[in-house]
Amino acid sequence: MQRSTSRRTVLTAFAAAATAGAPVLGQLAAAAPASAATTADGEYPSNTALYQDPTRHEGTDFSRRYRRHQQLDPSMSATYAFPRTAVLALHGGGIEIGTSELCLGIAGYSPGDPAGTPVLPSVHDYWMFEGLLSIGNSALHVTSKNCDDHVALSTAASHLNVLSLHGCKFDQLNLPTGTFPPTGDRRVAVVGGLNGALRTELVKELKAAGFPAVDSLSPAYADLLGEFNGDHVDNPCNRTMLRMGAQLELTTELRTSLFDDSSSRSARAATWNAEFVKFRDACRRAIATVEATQPIL
Repeated sequence: MQRSTSRRTVLTAFAAAATAGAPVLGQLAAAAPASAATTADGEYPSNTALYQDPTRHEGTDFSRRYRRHQQLDPSMSATYAFPRTAVLALHGGGIEIGTSELCLGIAGYSPGDPAGTPVLPSVHDYWMFEGLLSIGNSALHVTSKNCDDHVALSTAASHLNVLSLHGCKFDQLNLPTGTFPPTGDRRVAVVGGLNGALRTELVKELKAAGFPAVDSLSPAYADLLGEFNGDHVDNPCNRTMLRMGAQLELTTELRTSLFDDSSSRSARAATWNAEFVKFRDACRRAIATVEATQPIL
């Protein structure tokens, strides 16, 4: 989720450096903080700060995984397809459980075999950050708009669309109790991001698949779900070629319903179920519908 509390960000130098003509990766590296100190509320102010913390170790405390698919146009007369959509999980693993598995599934891969061949006929590029701690993975949370991972940002910037997956708690959402009573169905997908067409298709497909879903930027919810609407321009979901994308905030009850056993990474990788497939395919249909309106020029 993207929290409303003010954060120190390393991206404030981005626009100025871009004007000066510095390479993008150089801009970001130059803007990175020298220390790994957390903010007053205990959160890292950027991915760079987390990576530079000598008490954190990649491979044991956290991991980063991505896949960019090779595309080739060897012809002088024909036009070939290119990747138009990427899937992100900024807070995967034990931070917001289920999001990294969904990232792999929507991208076309098995959560139990991310390095293997695709399990679906079409694939999407993906990037994920995962918490690997046995407890306390929330300490690894970096607010979305403060994400400065070079691969994550370059992945978003090279695609027309991004679908970013997040987790939240039902009780955090300011949903109208008449429609969403606390004792009712607590599986909710809050659909955000600045791409209105993708938001509309996601809500439609998720509802058709049996998952309660709301458009957080619609008039009915815009004043209620501001903290969860993914509308910040620096949110990686909106740092696409079109400067807009989509974000899903999924309640704990929704995410756990997608697995027979959601207690660990290995259990989730092995027990994704029919509900997982329904959710995965609903997201893929929404992406396909939007991509169909984006012809190769």
